[in-house]
Amino acid sequence: MTRAVLFDTETTGLDPAAGHRVIEIAALELHNDLPTGRHFHALIDPERDIPEDAARIHGLTRRDLAGKPRFAEIADELREFLAGDPLIAHNAPFDFGFLDAEFARLGAPPLDRGRMIDTATLARARFPGLPNSLDALCRRFGIDLSERTTHNALLDCRLLAAVYVELTGGRQRGLSLDTATSKAALGVTYTSSGARTPRLITPSAAELAAHAAFLAHLKAPLWTS
Repeated sequence: MTRAVLFDTETTGLDPAAGHRVIEIAALELHNDLPTGRHFHALIDPERDIPEDAARIHGLTRRDLAGKPRFAEIADELREFLAGDPLIAHNAPFDFGFLDAEFARLGAPPLDRGRMIDTATLARARFPGLPNSLDALCRRFGIDLSERTTHNALLDCRLLAAVYVELTGGRQRGLSLDTATSKAALGVTYTSSGARTPRLITPSAAELAAHAAFLAHLKAPLWTS
């Protein structure tokens, strides 16, 4: 199986060079583009204030993060989870930049940009000129956004996993007929405009008899061998 890791961060601001820090990180393990159920998630003490503008976006305040581990305390476990596999994120240079800044504070090397898969770039190539935020892509693919009241990193990862499958044609590539299983693996809900619901067709006794009569006229039909 091909392993990849999809991840998302929440931060105190937009620029790590200005001293902004990671306050939440979530990552999902994917095999052949579908979540395995393994994930990494941590809330992090940023060791600084959280501006009100940022708190309005992700809903996290300094009080919420009191007593949470510092980045240095989760760094080794995070690197172990990321391993050496491809790393998928929406607007990936932003998330890579923040993790690189956090690793640099610890004297650790940056993430290899050769591992980067940016779903925003994939979306712009597929839908040029259209809005390609995570919300816009979920609406386009019929993925339920009702739980997304703030930018929660773990929920965003689950939504992005469903979007990534759609962007890369993963469900078509897998030719999976078990739609319910595929949706459960993604951990998200598709709206009525999303994936089709399969319908089981069972032949009647008369249809089976007609089919058997037809095969009787064929010489060594493959269907009865």
